[in-house]
Parts: sequence; structure tokens; C-alpha cells
Amino acid sequence: MIRDLIVIDEAKCDGCGQCVTACAEGALAVVDGKARLVSEVYCDGLGACLGHCPQGAITVVKREAPDFDQAAVDVHLAKQKKPAISLHSQGHACPSTQMRTLGPRAAGAPAKAAPSQLGHWPIQLALINPAAPFLAGADLLLTAHCVPVALPDFHARWVGGRGVLLACPKLDDLARHTAKLTAILAQGRPASLTIMRMEVPCCGGLAFAAKQAVEASGWTGRIDVVTVPVAG
Repeated sequence: MIRDLIVIDEAKCDGCGQCVTACAEGALAVVDGKARLVSEVYCDGLGACLGHCPQGAITVVKREAPDFDQAAVDVHLAKQKKPAISLHSQGHACPSTQMRTLGPRAAGAPAKAAPSQLGHWPIQLALINPAAPFLAGADLLLTAHCVPVALPDFHARWVGGRGVLLACPKLDDLARHTAKLTAILAQGRPASLTIMRMEVPCCGGLAFAAKQAVEASGWTGRIDVVTVPVAG
């Protein structure tokens, strides 16, 4: 079948092993100083490892490969004495889908709603025209979908005066987002780019996409990456 699968560029890989620990299915290992895909059936193609490679050596491509096999993953992890936390496991979930109780929060007087700081529309990265005037020379904010929900002061602290780009590295087409961001950086030449991601591993794909876009566009502005805890 044709499906998403990771590919490792051995020329870029320095064998740091960060991708290995980021893979919940145990599909990766460092062999002879390089990260390797242990078995195609262990890789679900979701790319949680992408944002953990400091060298940008990992990409996701569509190609012919055996289907992902959760049963094989469970056996593989059991042999390694690791808990099965794959998105596909019965009764388990990857870090981005694990249920957590974050409350109760301290009760207090209802706060007066602050006005929206949003200065443009649309905000979905897939819908934005790279030639939009609000992008030119702007301070851009590329944020994961979950960030505005997790941060109570998101508008007041982060949105004002920035061009906002909204995307999800886990559920969206990351290659498409990378291409769109490349065009935005090349045409708009923004002053800065702030990337806001959640702490879950798969959200690292947002910073990875931005890194690829910067390299492809030749843009040399300032980049800041902000990691937001799930508890805000």
C-alpha cells in the first residue's frame, strides 16, 4: 500500500538519538552512529519524531510500504520493556492524546472579557495569501491550534500587533504548511517569527516546518520558539 513513512537522510544525521526517544512505537534506533528505521511496520507515519531532530534529517514521504502493525509494535515494546503509548493502541494514547485532569482551578470573581487583539483574517495558514499586505515586514506569530485554548492571556500577551498564522503539525498537511510558510517568508520578508507550540512531542513538527521554510526561503529574521505546557 502507499502510505506516509519517515525517511532519514544519513548525510545529515549525527546520531544524537533524540528521534529515538521521541518515537512512542520504538520504530527508530541508532545503529553504527546513525538513526535507522527498525521496521516499516512499526512506523505509523505521523511524524512525532520530526521536531526532535536538530539536524532536520527526517522527512515524511508517501511510498509503498507494509501497513502499520500495532500488534507487532506491542510485542516489540514489550521486548524492550517499554509501555505501549501509541495513538493506535487499545487503552493507550500518544502524549498528545493522553487524558489528564488539570483542575480544579482556583475560584474567583468573573473576569471582564478583554477585547480581541486580532488584526486580520484569515488566520489558518492554509488559507493565507503569501502576498497579503498584513504579512509584509510584520512580526509573525505561528501558533499551534491548542495554544490559544491553553493560554488564558493569549490575546493580551501574544496577538497584539502580530500577524497570526494558525496550524496543526499533527493533523494538517505539514509539507503543504512548509511550502506556504516558505512563500510567506520569501515574499513578505517579515521582521520576526514567533513559533508557539504545545509541550507534546508531535507539536515539535511546527518548529521543524519553520526551520525548513527558513532554509528554503533564505529569510534571515529573528525566530523565537515558545513551548506551552498543557496546563497553560
